[in-house]
Amino acid sequence: MSTFTIFLALIVVVAFLLVVVIMVQNPKGGGLSSSFGGGGTQQLGGVKKTTDFLDKSTWTLATLLLVLILLSNVAINRGSETVDSKALDPDATTAQPLPVVPSATSNDTATPADSTGN
Repeated sequence: MSTFTIFLALIVVVAFLLVVVIMVQNPKGGGLSSSFGGGGTQQLGGVKKTTDFLDKSTWTLATLLLVLILLSNVAINRGSETVDSKALDPDATTAQPLPVVPSATSNDTATPADSTGN
């Protein structure tokens, strides 16, 4: 398994986790914190701490996703050879042979119409 494949798997996992964390959040302040219970003082961690955790985890996962994408560029196997443009090097271009056109025979050519109308 190549390094790029490992980075690709990590990118998919982090992207999935980021989607889950974003979907759990509620823009009105409810979200995950409202599912822990009804009382304000009886909630696990409190509303403020849950919102802070979700906010920090969103930024952390987004940063990790960006770093993994940038690092995966380093892991791409480009091979040892250099690929130069043939358009920049006129000696590297090869002339393409022209297609062979069959010559016309006397049976294939049409005779011009007689000007007398016969």
